[in-house]
This record gives sequence, structure tokens and C-alpha cells, in this order.
Amino acid sequence: MVFRCSTSATSRSPTDRSAMRPSFGRAVRLRPTSAIVIVGGLALALVLAGGQAPAAAEPVVSEPSDYRLDNYRAPVPATLAGARVVDTAGAKALFDAGRAVFIDVLPVPPKPKLPPGTIYRQKPRFDIPGSVWLPDVGYGRLNASMDGWFRDSLARLTAGDRARDIVIYCLADCWMSWNAARRAVAWGYTSVIWYPEGTDGWAFEDLPLERRDPEPRPEETGG
Repeated sequence: MVFRCSTSATSRSPTDRSAMRPSFGRAVRLRPTSAIVIVGGLALALVLAGGQAPAAAEPVVSEPSDYRLDNYRAPVPATLAGARVVDTAGAKALFDAGRAVFIDVLPVPPKPKLPPGTIYRQKPRFDIPGSVWLPDVGYGRLNASMDGWFRDSLARLTAGDRARDIVIYCLADCWMSWNAARRAVAWGYTSVIWYPEGTDGWAFEDLPLERRDPEPRPEETGG
């Protein structure tokens, strides 16, 4: 099943990450030519001659020398040594070409402790059509079982071709995808493509999404 997000018809920039993040509270947009300021209970009409104020700059994040070990949902670097970085337009071009392997590395939330008899349903995941979901391979440290599972999965998905295009993604501002892509580079894959905007950027452009189940992890298969 393919799911298509509904968005506004107005033109949007794929790099406008603030629009992809969840908002808290109700925002009010003012016209760029006027604003109402309340001071001591008095309403003062102000005319803004300069138009919109400049937007706050995104924080500049440098590549770390090793894998990210905590705080995985935070601003990410713009680069990844040994890999190619693409925006949504670049990811869509690779998708349309039909030759790249798309790998979703969003972690699976741990099942909460619930009273006996409680029915638990995991929130469904929608990602780029045709992707393979390899959860939890983007943590800073992997045990031997998960490390081997990720290596074997990459070898299987690429049919042993380390020059095959591999697009690795998660969500926007997600270090899991950066870590996972870095691992693939370290293991000798020469065409690793990191898509940092992930499904947030993909959905923001109203591109199709598909419901996905995660691949069984080693502890689920006895491996």
C-alpha cells in the first residue's frame, strides 16, 4: 500500500527543516508589512519598512571523529566522509532510476511494560517505497550479533556488489542514518549515499510513502 501525504500547494524549500519538525502550541503568522505589539495593555500598530526579519541560522555541526553515541535526534553534519550526501531531489532521482538500494534505519521503539493482557500495537512506519527497514543498526555501538546482521544484510541486498548505490536514511536530524552510512563506508562500500532529510523530507514534498515492517533482528530469530 502506497500512502501519499497531503500538503499545501505553496512552494516549500526541502531544506527548511523547521517546517519538518513537530510544532508545539499554536503559531500565528504575521504579514511581513505590519505587526501588532501589545505593551502595557496598549495596542501599538507598527509599520515594518524592511519586510521579514532574517531567519535564525541553522547550527553548524562538524563531523565527529567517531560514531555518535547518544542524543541521536539532534542536528547532524552536512557531510559524511567517504559518502555522497543528497537532498530530497537527489534521493528522488535515485529512486526514479530504480538501481539504488534504499535502506531505512529508523530504530524500533522498545515495547513498554504493560499490565498482563494488554494489547500493544506498534505505531506503523511509512517509508520510501521499495525500501528495506533494518532497525537499530545506527546506534553508536553494535554488539557482535547486530554488527554481523548488518554486514550480512548489506551483502545480501547488494548481491555482494560493494559498488552498488546504497541510500541510507531515517528521519530529519537523525544520527542513526549518519552512523549506519559511516559503517557501510568503513566496510568498503564505495557508493554509499546518505539522505539526511529522510522520510520527513520525502513526505514534505508530497512524495509517496509505503507502509513497512522491520526486518527481524537477530534476537527475534534466534540468531
